[in-house]
Amino acid sequence: MGKVYVFDHPLIQHKLTYIRDKNTGTKEFRELVDEVATLMAFEITRDLPLEEIEIDTPVTTAKTKVLSGKKMAIVPILRAGIGMVDGVLKLIPAAKVGHIGLYRDPQTLKPIEYYAKLPADVEERDFIIVDPMLATGGSAIEAINSLKKRGAKSIKFMCLIAAPEGVQAIHDEHPEIDIYIAALDEKLNDHGYIIPGLGDAGDRLFGTK
Repeated sequence: MGKVYVFDHPLIQHKLTYIRDKNTGTKEFRELVDEVATLMAFEITRDLPLEEIEIDTPVTTAKTKVLSGKKMAIVPILRAGIGMVDGVLKLIPAAKVGHIGLYRDPQTLKPIEYYAKLPADVEERDFIIVDPMLATGGSAIEAINSLKKRGAKSIKFMCLIAAPEGVQAIHDEHPEIDIYIAALDEKLNDHGYIIPGLGDAGDRLFGTK
């Protein structure tokens, strides 16, 4: 069964307060999301494998560790997920970036994939799907489906704020997926918005309504 990791680091929680605040403007909101994504990337990479090499320091030779070359990819769910990509790339600059675009069918309200562009070596990479919000879980589930049907074997999901309903929905469909979140909120309201949440992440990132 996949695990749920809630990051209680003081810096993350402090910045998340201002991300939630309705008076935070677009520029500051964008910067804060970027910063929290970097802090979360520090935690999500904790289990990356290492290998030992020998180097020359200014004093002597030393055996020390480097990442063992595991291939990684970051996949934002368009459009709000884009706001988290640069923050993760600051710590994992060699990662490739894919994109998945989804829209909601007006009749069924289910997410439909309209765009997917991934690195060629899908089966060899560890994927991190990023999206600021995990509400009903529909978009996250469809993004995971999209990666799996293209051959992805290792997938993690990372978001700023999640509703319990969304976490449950992912694990109902994809029980092995690990979910990384900065805050687990109270619930969804009748319109599918996370309570207390932060509003519409895409609109707040890009200054749209």
